[in-house]
Amino acid sequence: MFLLLGEPHSPTGNRLAEIMEISHDSVNRFLLREDYTPRDLFEEACSGLNLKGGTISVDDSVLDKPYSQLMAFVGHFWSGKHHGVVKGINLITLYYTDPHGHHQPLDYRIYDKAANKTKNDYFQEMLAEVLAWGLQPAFVTGDSWYSSAANLKMIKNHHRGFLFALESNRRVSVEKGQWLQVQQLAIPEDGSLVYLRGFGTVSVSGSG
Repeated sequence: MFLLLGEPHSPTGNRLAEIMEISHDSVNRFLLREDYTPRDLFEEACSGLNLKGGTISVDDSVLDKPYSQLMAFVGHFWSGKHHGVVKGINLITLYYTDPHGHHQPLDYRIYDKAANKTKNDYFQEMLAEVLAWGLQPAFVTGDSWYSSAANLKMIKNHHRGFLFALESNRRVSVEKGQWLQVQQLAIPEDGSLVYLRGFGTVSVSGSG
């Protein structure tokens, strides 16, 4: 939990041992002994944050484990860092930035294939949690992986704004009954209102 707070981009046992100047075995014993939950992370992180009006962002990263054979949660996942599928542990995080620019991770999941859930399932689960715990973000953001119609509908139902990337082949309509892919749109500099298939009216802008 504290590693996520202090080193959200390198949350590994080796890194914790390095910054704490303790042995790797001590880290393993600590992790086996303690039983922290995502709620513990939230309670620890939110004490220095304004929980109203900021932006909550969903993202995931892969902790490379190319030589692991019997380690729990290790699987094959797409890695943006390597631009391909790699062997490792997939960590999904909700990261909050408050109106004053202070930021911390507030919730997390380790992807477990045995749970028979998708990353979108985990995202919806985590978002519902942090909202129930008292977070009141103005916006929810994420990359195109998390921009499914189901996710956007959930965010809309919670009365939050959103800003997500869209895959270039997502279908939209400018004129009723006529569908085309986002990549085929001629989008003006100030954006354009379109109907996103399966969701409703959204504003789209170019990538710049």
